[in-house]
Amino acid sequence: MTQTPYQHLAARLDALPNGFPAAADGAEIRLLKHLYTPEEAALAAQLRITKETPAQIAERTGGDARDLRKTLKDMAKRGLIAVDRIEGGVGYGLLPFVVGVYEFQLERLDAELAQLFEDYYQQAFGQTSAIEPQVHRVIPVNESIAITMEIHPHESAAAIVNNAQAWGAVDCICRKQKALIGDPCDHPRDNCMIFSDTPGAFDQAKSVRALTQAEALTLLHQAAAAGLVHTSGNYREGLSYICNCCTCSCGILRSMSEMGIANAVARSAFVAVVDADSCGGCENCTTVCQFDALDLQADGVMGVNRVRCVGCGVCTVACPDDALHLVRRPDEEIKPIPATHHEWDTARAMARGLNLDDIL
Repeated sequence: MTQTPYQHLAARLDALPNGFPAAADGAEIRLLKHLYTPEEAALAAQLRITKETPAQIAERTGGDARDLRKTLKDMAKRGLIAVDRIEGGVGYGLLPFVVGVYEFQLERLDAELAQLFEDYYQQAFGQTSAIEPQVHRVIPVNESIAITMEIHPHESAAAIVNNAQAWGAVDCICRKQKALIGDPCDHPRDNCMIFSDTPGAFDQAKSVRALTQAEALTLLHQAAAAGLVHTSGNYREGLSYICNCCTCSCGILRSMSEMGIANAVARSAFVAVVDADSCGGCENCTTVCQFDALDLQADGVMGVNRVRCVGCGVCTVACPDDALHLVRRPDEEIKPIPATHHEWDTARAMARGLNLDDIL
């Protein structure tokens, strides 16, 4: 049976390492129909991860380069495909649905799209959280780690901020989506952070609130104080964003709280420990721990479940007695992190039994 353009695009997106699994009732097709015209879906399904100029795409697909250039430019403007400068001009390529197309719909997200995403998420997309290497990795709150402890740049939210040349903040699309379907949470929304190596990159961006470096660091502290967990891409180099997440709204962390997928997010290399002599048993930490990793023991001292603890350090910020801090896990408990996004793609494709040659 001949596939429709939307079925072809859905299959193509699912062939990417991130995944885009089919739903039993076709919820993924309804989602794509809301975002793409049939012609746009057909074109996107022919794109590769490796970016190509309109001329190169036309030569490969048989289209007209001039017409393709106009369509590709419009699709990129709406966040439906990737765009970047490459040798020979402007290049276009296929974006994964998450992290990718969906996050670029922040300005277009309305109640209809929010419900379409929820329908798909509940039926199928949550499954992608169970695959390793995970999409996101926890980055510990800086205040939770002693200054004497070894910490690598990719393990420090402050280091990621400090290594950038431009900083910006956008609304959390996850918390906006949950609010639009009538299930909002109380966490602040305007604190998802993006970075660039180009100074002033966000100064003219309409949908991004440009920040100074100092403002970005302040926003990190505010997010941690609000009980939010820092997460970013699950690789070490080229990190361009930090999400400040909660289990009540975050599409990745919700799969832990709602679907019981314990390994939905890659934990940090750290684990919380309690100083029994300092712990007053106030249980402030349990109110902010989103992973049920803390439990007051019979002796009135807080206990830590090392399996459930993801090493975010949010509990340490909430402790008035400074009784909680993070320590590095033993080497055998620390999973290696892919060095680059390409290494992550390769490892994820292998885990899913995919051949990257088919989409590069």
